[in-house]
Amino acid sequence: MQEKRKGLNTICTHIGELRDETFKGAVSPLYMSTSYAFEDVEVKRYPRYFNTPNQQALGEKIAALEKAEAALIFGSGMAAISTSLLAFLRAGDHVVMQNMLYGGTYNLVIKHFEDFGIEYTLTDGLEPEDFEKEIKENTRVIYVETPSNPLLTLTDLSRIAEIAKKYKLVSMIDNTFASPVNQTPIDFGIDIVIHSATKYMGGHSDICAGAVASTAENMERIFKMGIALGGSLSDYTVWLLERSLKTMGLRVRAQNNNAQKLAEYLDIHEDIEQVYYPGLTSHPGHALAARQMHGFGGMMSFELNKGLDAGIFMKALRLIKPSMSLAGVESTVLSPAKTSHALMPPEERAKQGISDRLIRFSLGIEEAEDLMADIDQALERTKKTASLVDSENY
Repeated sequence: MQEKRKGLNTICTHIGELRDETFKGAVSPLYMSTSYAFEDVEVKRYPRYFNTPNQQALGEKIAALEKAEAALIFGSGMAAISTSLLAFLRAGDHVVMQNMLYGGTYNLVIKHFEDFGIEYTLTDGLEPEDFEKEIKENTRVIYVETPSNPLLTLTDLSRIAEIAKKYKLVSMIDNTFASPVNQTPIDFGIDIVIHSATKYMGGHSDICAGAVASTAENMERIFKMGIALGGSLSDYTVWLLERSLKTMGLRVRAQNNNAQKLAEYLDIHEDIEQVYYPGLTSHPGHALAARQMHGFGGMMSFELNKGLDAGIFMKALRLIKPSMSLAGVESTVLSPAKTSHALMPPEERAKQGISDRLIRFSLGIEEAEDLMADIDQALERTKKTASLVDSENY
């Protein structure tokens, strides 16, 4: 009889933990060595080979969370993304990627794939047919990101997986915004799941890491590319990440709740032009999100009314931090045009709907009412500044 799959928080807490056989401590011991024996051992361990005790244990936990056979931990999300793509793409190959990508991924493709002789196509839209029509004889990979950064657009994972299998392609997803708490793409037939573990897996704004999960066969191919590119992670950070993952289920669900409350609040706010959050019934991807996500996530974006300056608004915040990253226990905001998508040409940002008034909002675990109050006072100060500027110009 097959053992019942354990619950999310049980997996976060217990799967992949190392036992302290010497002192019987309650948490995984940390093995800091970068040099291990090679004679009379079952595994010849070396940090760049992703096989130190802490690396292996954490890989088991992430594989269990993503319902995968195996997983590897990398030094950053971009290390995970670039290693995965280059493991399956060679000179002369072609990849189909959605048109709304994380800025770092976009920069990798636009600035470097031509140097590698790799062809790429960015889709016109996010419907399944937008991907299928771009497939060529030399296409090898379909790459998606859902929900997307920063506009929280949705892509149908089941249909993408069907298309990939129809043409014998490898499907990849950047699952960072959802986290394994809110979305498990392998359930829908996606082959390879990638994360910036810096975000929800780390969750405390103090870890930089990446993760990839898939079948053992796919992970062997990614492993071979990984040891060549050298994007491994120090064992101390691996240990910190394993510690952080223990509370991921609790943190992310609290962030989900806050995001839903703030999205509903801002959606009817007189100073907000538009809110992007899949938990809103008005969001064009709401029905799809309800079908393929376990929760709507802790990320949202909103656009200030015309005449309100995003920079002034963010400086006026007292509780919410203007900050570069996302998914920490503290709420943060940023301007995608100045940070995550700054490497993207202005005309491409405009084409994707990323304006200078767009603010990406990462919800933390504070009380929702305190976050609302902070936004209100910042908006009032922003409006006063705008009024003073108008009167001076007049």
